[in-house]
Amino acid sequence: MGRPLIDGPLAATAVVGRSPAVIEPQLHQGELFWLEQRPQERGRCTLLWRRSPAEPAIELTPGDWNLRSRVHGFGGGAYAVGSSLVVFSQDGDGCLWCLERPGGKRSEAPQPRRLTAAAERSFGDGLIDERRGRWIGVMEAAGRDRLVAVPLAGGEPLVLHPAADFCSSPVLSPSGSHLAWLEWQQPFMPWESNQLWWATLASEGSLEQVHPIAGTASRSGVCSLFQPLWLPNGDLVVANDRSGWWNLERLAGAEQLKPAREPAAPLPWQPLLPMEAEFAMPQWVAGMRTTAWDGHKLVAAACFAGQWRLGEIKLPDAGIAPAGGTWQPIELPFDDLAGLWAENGRLVAVASGPSSGAGLLELDLASRRWSHRPAAITSGDSAPPVLTPAQISQPQPLWFAGHGGQPTHAWYYPPIAGPNPNSPLLVKGHSGPTAMARTGLNLLTQFWTSRGWGVLDVNYGGSTGFGRAYRRRLDGQWGVVDVADCAAAAGSVVAAGKASAARVAIEGGSAGGFTVLAALCFTETFSAGACRYGVADLAALAQDTHRFEAHYLDGLVGPWPEAKALYEQRSPLLHADAIHCPVIFFQGLQDTVVPPAQTEKMALALSNNGVPVEVHRFSEEGHGFRSGPVQVEVLEATEAFFRRHFAL
Repeated sequence: MGRPLIDGPLAATAVVGRSPAVIEPQLHQGELFWLEQRPQERGRCTLLWRRSPAEPAIELTPGDWNLRSRVHGFGGGAYAVGSSLVVFSQDGDGCLWCLERPGGKRSEAPQPRRLTAAAERSFGDGLIDERRGRWIGVMEAAGRDRLVAVPLAGGEPLVLHPAADFCSSPVLSPSGSHLAWLEWQQPFMPWESNQLWWATLASEGSLEQVHPIAGTASRSGVCSLFQPLWLPNGDLVVANDRSGWWNLERLAGAEQLKPAREPAAPLPWQPLLPMEAEFAMPQWVAGMRTTAWDGHKLVAAACFAGQWRLGEIKLPDAGIAPAGGTWQPIELPFDDLAGLWAENGRLVAVASGPSSGAGLLELDLASRRWSHRPAAITSGDSAPPVLTPAQISQPQPLWFAGHGGQPTHAWYYPPIAGPNPNSPLLVKGHSGPTAMARTGLNLLTQFWTSRGWGVLDVNYGGSTGFGRAYRRRLDGQWGVVDVADCAAAAGSVVAAGKASAARVAIEGGSAGGFTVLAALCFTETFSAGACRYGVADLAALAQDTHRFEAHYLDGLVGPWPEAKALYEQRSPLLHADAIHCPVIFFQGLQDTVVPPAQTEKMALALSNNGVPVEVHRFSEEGHGFRSGPVQVEVLEATEAFFRRHFAL
């Protein structure tokens, strides 16, 4: 059967809740592994495996298995593949498990076995140390991260290194003699300031000569590093934003380093490609990868003004040229890339473009032949609908004068029928708030444009993809810069005659939900809002959130409680009487990032003021909705709410 063609507006059931998401693809010995998050199974993540491109995919963890790490609250890095087995974190019991890789003609799913006992701890972001028969990764327990080793035969974790606070991204050198990883300490987030650490591995597997070799743990000369990667010759590559952009740097001969405890001179890191592009992204989850070694060359994804491009990097000879690597673009119809992994001239990634939704990209780097399959096709589930080119609203770049008159970016999607002065406009405030508005085909956006709405996806100050200075516009200004930028973006579209000033709505989740509420409080631009698990009370959030974000607001607003007046000045809950337009709320009752009390108090305050309010609560959901039926309900309820109050 072919994929269904759509005639008319997209239905919510065709947009959300049916297509799995591809997560963390990996290549090992020519075989392909990846996770699928299935909304039709309440967001369960399962492991898929394919021996070769000519063979069908096999689900290795069917049934109730749910591969998910809870490290730092947002997880990621849920599995690691070795030569003979896979180690993964199972949601629910928080234990590490392993399963044998299928071999020979065997294709049935093997049975996992438990490696660690159940306890109050989380595992993730790991790798297989083949030489020593163990898994090395991050264990979060008792309010602290530790690098640990777990025997592949099973047993209690051995602590290799207790981080001062947080750690991530351990990578083993080609010879297995060295380990590198990232660390950071509160009040910093990893995209604000962190360090690259380095250690030798003793014969019995303990860490020796443990030292930071890049970055800083202080406010002096802060920089952010991302995804350390060893090259076969023992060089180490990492993205560093000390130039103002997350550019790649190389440390030649990193396996031969003998750093003193206080080095007399900085190590000779060499910039590879100095350019105004980002080779990294904010590290909210573990296992994020934008750079890979294919066996012969370095391949990387770089973000240019909000759009990702794939390219090969020709490295200069170590020790000869301090810089001068060359970038050779790989032409593909995709401008959103993540999760790069390469092996023997073959690359896999999660990719999407303006006319194709997120799926599994497989690329032969020599011939440039590629295939791209949505997750629904790889797993054999029902496919998403087909949109003809005429039914897809293409993103149009919009630069406008944002907060303080600074050039600010957004993507505008016109209604399929064409914009006019009476068109409703939906402004989207992304989460993070360090995220970015991406241009891969998003059926949620097309849902609105197929109904006559324009959609404005704003890269307000603080967004990623435009350099560190753009990202730091939000320092101390959350609730000011983002709000002003969203209002200015909407104003520019209305002024161009593409939307009605009386029909401008704003929606967002998490940090984007805070921007929604703040925009409704402190501007007159918007006539309705939709808030998903959003922040209403900044002071309450500063005192009642999870460990990873415990001091995030120090940088976004100010140190608590010293900056209490700013927290009160910007908290929508304390200015609820300034909101006069209808608001719809959605909240997961298992949310530990933004507790449900935030939504309950805000909705009650508005209701007591006579503002039309609608609240949807989901007993089994946390921060972000994983269940397909829940996603459908959220979209349908939002559209009906806006349509009713805009008299559409």
